[in-house]
Amino acid sequence: MEKLIVDKKYDNKKLSKIVLDEKKEIHYPLFCKLLRKKDIKVNGKRVNKDIIVYDNDEIILYLPEQKKEDKVIQIIYEDNNILVVNKEAGMEVTGQNSLTEKLRGQCKEREKINPCHRIDRNTMGLVVFAKSEKALQIMLEKFKNHEIEKHYLAFVYGIPNQKSKRIKSYLFKDNKKARVYIKDEFEKGYQPIITSYTVLEKRRNNTALLDVEIETGRTHQIRAHLAYLGYPIIGDGKYGKNEINRKFKQNTQLLWAYKLKFNFQKNSDILTYLDSKEIILPDWQNLIKGREF
Repeated sequence: MEKLIVDKKYDNKKLSKIVLDEKKEIHYPLFCKLLRKKDIKVNGKRVNKDIIVYDNDEIILYLPEQKKEDKVIQIIYEDNNILVVNKEAGMEVTGQNSLTEKLRGQCKEREKINPCHRIDRNTMGLVVFAKSEKALQIMLEKFKNHEIEKHYLAFVYGIPNQKSKRIKSYLFKDNKKARVYIKDEFEKGYQPIITSYTVLEKRRNNTALLDVEIETGRTHQIRAHLAYLGYPIIGDGKYGKNEINRKFKQNTQLLWAYKLKFNFQKNSDILTYLDSKEIILPDWQNLIKGREF
């Protein structure tokens, strides 16, 4: 429970104004949730609207207990235009209780940030956010035009015969089944995908660590494409194999978005300074330590 007494400077102002100003840990989505649940009292009465408050009014906020899993999101890189963070597994990039919502709530100055791309709910690693509409439009164009390299680390079952390979296939997204399907040849409804991999390490028990780069960013592309090629990601419950996941005691796909490289070819306006820059997940080598299966 938190208590506020309305100061003269907030007289005849909206409830949200004083709450968001005086309680930095409360972001706007949380404020709206408190209203919906009637977890705010003004002068002893529960309210569900953003009402006007007056000098010396008493406000009581019944805040939810912070869950242990609600960790501070790790910021990997930040400047005046973009923000790059490390997403944990189990979190959507957008939507309710998402990475975007949590990041906006983590610091009030980031209320207007927007993601420039997405990674799967259980994929971990780097996600880029824009701090302004102009930066967002530039970044969206760069991702669309493949001017940003996206590299992933993947632990797979099976060892590729070739050290490096670039594969073009076709992907169909079945929205009803919430999964995708891969084919070698084009068929109606299928979209082209290009996935490249380099074997970083060959490990015991028929496992390998791959650096994976995608030139197209289709839903579940890496997971489905590698599984189709015979190298399912360990821990992947949808495209992997249950017996393999049980064997290695993994219930979350071992896939990290660990490196971004900006290779701008066209005008980049306010983001020109990012050209040729690499952003790498710090201590990424530690991700693979202790996984000698």
